[in-house]
Amino acid sequence: MIALPAAPPLSTKLGFRGAVVPVGRLGGRRSAGAESARLGSLLPRMEAASPWEEPKAGFMRRESEPAADSAKLRCGSSAAGWRGQHGGVSLKHLPVVSAVLLHVICSGASSLSTVGKSTNIVWHECPIGKLERQKLLNQKGCVIWITGLSGSGKSTLACALSRELHHKGYLTYVLDGDNIRHGLNRDLSFNGEDRAENIRRIGEVAKLFADSGVICIASLISPFRKERDACRAMLPDSSFIEVFLNIPLEVCEARDPKGLYKLAQAGKIKGFTGIDDPYEPPLDCEIVIQQKGGQCPTPKVMAEQVMSFLDQKGFLQT
Repeated sequence: MIALPAAPPLSTKLGFRGAVVPVGRLGGRRSAGAESARLGSLLPRMEAASPWEEPKAGFMRRESEPAADSAKLRCGSSAAGWRGQHGGVSLKHLPVVSAVLLHVICSGASSLSTVGKSTNIVWHECPIGKLERQKLLNQKGCVIWITGLSGSGKSTLACALSRELHHKGYLTYVLDGDNIRHGLNRDLSFNGEDRAENIRRIGEVAKLFADSGVICIASLISPFRKERDACRAMLPDSSFIEVFLNIPLEVCEARDPKGLYKLAQAGKIKGFTGIDDPYEPPLDCEIVIQQKGGQCPTPKVMAEQVMSFLDQKGFLQT
């Protein structure tokens, strides 16, 4: 495949003396025919220009004719057919321009996708990817998904883990269930459908953080296996780490830091997980944190347990 430069502005100088070729915006909806017509109108100036100058940073050097022919064949069209369909523009006119224009022509409408309710969209690849970002940060992006009953210590563990990793020079971000409902998910209630959407959105955001190379720590009840597994499926390469805070219901009720158990037991909150709504514990999670000798581990001990797993699996190095 031809390496593509970063998306150029609407008018970009491509190395001709005085020739400025409007190439549009990659990923935009301008048709390939319109781009070809614009390019065709500039051919007299292009042909009159002297040989290529040293290309600007970010653009490719001149391709050889065989390379251009190879690019033509990847489009699946002959030279004559290509000229006839695209305003008489021949591949011989496309040294540097081919890096941009051929991409538009070859992909065209065939690359348009429909995802959910979004139609006519195109995924735009960038030259800097996850591996480059991870090398910059000297860590591997992942999602640490902390699940458990209300009052089990999810937020406490998330903050303790973030603090310990930060002190050791690792970049983290905490997605706390209640915090997300203050902004992104403020339009969602606590009925079954909205709770599922709440988890899906947080999963998508966590995936973006992991792709950026950040260690993302998601802390929310997420009571159902199906929804947690759906979030796991969003991430590749075993970078979803499920942490189950297996703390007994009676301990969580005794803590009741937000007073929610009392409200649920009084019937003032309906569908409260652990009281009148179920919680499905993980069947095959990466980490289980539980009481030992009837005592709950301290936040630091819990954080160290998770950090030990991250270190063993190579997430704290590139």
